[in-house]
Amino acid sequence: MTIEQEFFNQYRLMYRPFINKLNVQLEPYQLYSSQWAVLRFLKDKGPHSFVDIANFMSIEKPSVTKLVHKLVELGYVETMAGKDKREKLVHLSAHGEKLVQEIKAHLKPFFEHALAGVPQRDIEIATQVFERICMNINQ
Repeated sequence: MTIEQEFFNQYRLMYRPFINKLNVQLEPYQLYSSQWAVLRFLKDKGPHSFVDIANFMSIEKPSVTKLVHKLVELGYVETMAGKDKREKLVHLSAHGEKLVQEIKAHLKPFFEHALAGVPQRDIEIATQVFERICMNINQ
């Protein structure tokens, strides 16, 4: 196996178990990792359109519509008219704002456990490596 194959194999071996365990952590909030990603995006970047969210997550707009609909149902986000009447913007509700902070605190030990024994510098380098790979793949 080449070093490149081993790199992506290790990523694959880490990714599914990570997402499965993250979903267990999110169960008390009736969320899955993809819904959590939307909430974090809105918290970090503010209100955005369905298209913006789809682009950020690299998924189709109908999938975003389904995700957002569930988050609206839960009371975590709200939609409002954008500049163009056809465009809807999604933003965190007051309840969603509080919830994101609560979930971040809840997930902190989970992330710390997952990264136990990994030096801070290695985490920074790995983050940069993944950013570069994403750029390469999306070119």
